[in-house]
Amino acid sequence: MTDYRTLLVDERDDRVVVTLHRPDKRNAIDAEMVDELHAVCDKLTREPKLLLLTGGTDGIFAAGVDIAQLRDRDRYDALAGINHGIMQHIRSLPMPSVAAVDGPALGGGAELCYACDVRICTDRSFFGQPEVRLGIVAGAGALYRLPQLVGESLAKELLYTGRRLTAADALAVRLVSQVVPADELLATAHALLDRMAKVSPLALRLTKLAVDAPADAHPQIEQLAQAVLFEDDEKRRRMTAFLDRS
Repeated sequence: MTDYRTLLVDERDDRVVVTLHRPDKRNAIDAEMVDELHAVCDKLTREPKLLLLTGGTDGIFAAGVDIAQLRDRDRYDALAGINHGIMQHIRSLPMPSVAAVDGPALGGGAELCYACDVRICTDRSFFGQPEVRLGIVAGAGALYRLPQLVGESLAKELLYTGRRLTAADALAVRLVSQVVPADELLATAHALLDRMAKVSPLALRLTKLAVDAPADAHPQIEQLAQAVLFEDDEKRRRMTAFLDRS
């Protein structure tokens, strides 16, 4: 992949590891980072691989959107959906994404996590949407993704007050699937991706497509996905191997 200024990008055979890298700004999401994340997503759309998104293990995931830039944006910038667009791009990737969070994930940083398919974090992580305290709304997906993830009542409380969830809170409400020590975060994330990498790539893609489809598209989309997979040589190979082991 090309050179980046706000990201560290490690492309591997079956996955791409993207580390947010604006340490002097606590990984705040600015326009340049948005553009670079789009560039990564463009390639992952053309050449599907798993995605690991992290801020590393130095105690900061992303402290939100760069407030200096956000303060100067106007109504036309809001309507352009600058930050919402990258969250949707990540969400719509053909292969699954995992967010590995160490430290704060606030505002747009939290919304970046919500856009990923699976979230794990360290015991010093916390999540929050402080936008109302700054006179705006959470405009990059939290208003509808957070209720889906933690339930409407809790999501409304968090969005209305800016209250933060600790790692323990996040695990209790299943916002994250695991809480691990900081020195185990990336190894745990890679182990999770290793398990995904062992399954049928086409079955994985179609499972993600079906899970993310609108409710009124079910069950037809599952039937279509299954019809495609029933004709796939990988299905016959895997089932034959299973039967031969029995």
